[in-house]
Amino acid sequence: MKYLVRDKVLAIGDDYWIEDEAGRHAFLVDGKALRLRDRLELKDPQGRVLITLREKAFSFRDAMTLERERDGQQLAVIRRKRFSLLRNHYRVTLVEGTELDVSGRILDREFRVDYEGELLALVSRQWYRIRETYAVDVVREDADAALLIAVAVCVIRMAEKEREDDL
Repeated sequence: MKYLVRDKVLAIGDDYWIEDEAGRHAFLVDGKALRLRDRLELKDPQGRVLITLREKAFSFRDAMTLERERDGQQLAVIRRKRFSLLRNHYRVTLVEGTELDVSGRILDREFRVDYEGELLALVSRQWYRIRETYAVDVVREDADAALLIAVAVCVIRMAEKEREDDL
């Protein structure tokens, strides 16, 4: 299933809807303003928090964590892969040890999320002519769409922050 994300409003404090292929509200990204670190909440259409995305405090390398709200437990840590020939290569380490690879042109919104070489999600602008819009295509029916959308939002924020720090 494809989810449509309009990312021109990705500033902290902004809220925006992610829609499914039929144009229905699927997830709300709630930006939490006036915080020391980045913090976003991914909510369902009824307003229940599914996943909290936050910048990891006191991290030697830039990292973001994903936390499941129903039990408050950490779900995953996302870091840029340091020993990669690709500048835009991230590793998502889930709490049980599973690792997802995120690679491609992150800032262009053209990348993929893989698990052991199998495609889980494809992020692309090619399906839409609308400026500042991209899709997260969750290709496996049994995949956690909320998790994969949260991963996409996190790696884009991390890549943009890294670009800003380089300037």
